[in-house]
Amino acid sequence: MLPQNTLSHAHKLKLRWFVTLSTVPLLGVVTAFGIMPQTRFTTSEQKTLVEEIALPVSSQVAGSTATFWRNERVQHGDTVAELLRRLSVEDSAATDYLLKSKATESLRQLAVGKEIQSEIAADGSLLALRFLNNDGKQIVIEKTSSGYISSTLPVQTEQRVFMRTGEIKSTLYAATDAAGLTDPVANQMAEIFGGDIDFHRDLRKGATFTVVYEMTYSNGEAVRSGRILAAEFINQGHAYRAVYFQTSSTTGDYYSADGKSVHKAFLRSPIEFSRISSGFSTSRFHPVLNKWRAHKGVDYAAPIGTKVKATADGMVAFVGQQGGYGNVIMINHQGRYTTVYGHLSKFAPGIHRGQRVAQGEIIGNVGMTGLASGPHLHYEFKIDGTQRDPLRVALPDAAPISAAQKTAFQDGTRELNERLAMLRNTRLAKLD
Repeated sequence: MLPQNTLSHAHKLKLRWFVTLSTVPLLGVVTAFGIMPQTRFTTSEQKTLVEEIALPVSSQVAGSTATFWRNERVQHGDTVAELLRRLSVEDSAATDYLLKSKATESLRQLAVGKEIQSEIAADGSLLALRFLNNDGKQIVIEKTSSGYISSTLPVQTEQRVFMRTGEIKSTLYAATDAAGLTDPVANQMAEIFGGDIDFHRDLRKGATFTVVYEMTYSNGEAVRSGRILAAEFINQGHAYRAVYFQTSSTTGDYYSADGKSVHKAFLRSPIEFSRISSGFSTSRFHPVLNKWRAHKGVDYAAPIGTKVKATADGMVAFVGQQGGYGNVIMINHQGRYTTVYGHLSKFAPGIHRGQRVAQGEIIGNVGMTGLASGPHLHYEFKIDGTQRDPLRVALPDAAPISAAQKTAFQDGTRELNERLAMLRNTRLAKLD
């Protein structure tokens, strides 16, 4: 029976409201809180009512078959027994099987961080265990009337879409790590905007980015990074935006909101995130020859073995040794452009004169062959045979969306552009 003075406290009731704006799972939430002014309630008469209420019969009766699922991750120093304890398994038969059976060897060899899911009966006995082994295959261990069995099932995957934002405080990789982006996604972003932003020298503290991307999951565990669907990078007050559009059943590319390709015909740099040790100059003191001479290229200091990429689609014109260049590759592009990659330690397997290469394709590795005082890549950019400063020359654009696909492009990318616009000035709030 309720206390007789319950209704007398009705005037003390406070109405509160709570509003939560949720953007995308794992991204964050913007929150607003408020308290309504006190509202007083009055009653002309108070009465005490007594009534017997029949309680419903619990559905959980003796012998219930209720089961429970629990997740855990492998930790440093884990044993099978310790892992089962955290999973709340109390089953000596299961422990014995998991410790001794050859079929469960992959469980005992799981890498730190791998996730395990267990189905447990109310009495703590193990009914099922499933996980992805170190090779990415799904392993299922199940209890049967005759004991436990293990099986390997085809991996079932799903695509999840995530959104992240970040701010540059030191380097691009530091910012993407802080935002929870994987390195493959960070590399994609650098490639997408590499024609407009030189990440060696143009990046400024306070630059921001927003990215919408896919991740492939299996059994609740992330197994690989997927494609960036849309991204925006704001640097030195200028906003660069790109959305992915499938132009055919097998091809696609990144475009601005008005359908222009965000890819330049040439990348600004053939190496990711290295340091420029020497720029383009008409007069530079050569560290090996010990005299002043023109330096009609850009040197990128990088460890020996660092991968070197072709900066544009083209055809290999020369592979081999040539004077001060040492091991060098020369590539012709679009009839009037040539790029040169010198001082290489080695060439990509099978690369040869007359071979067609794609933008971003690995063609060799940084070295210090020829006239080089230390490991670096010497890179030249020629127009009609004349060297030009690759950091300053205006690069030609790639082909835009065709007129025939314009409507399909606008319809297919509208939602992605809306997401980027919504998140441009979003500030993530952490709920207490």
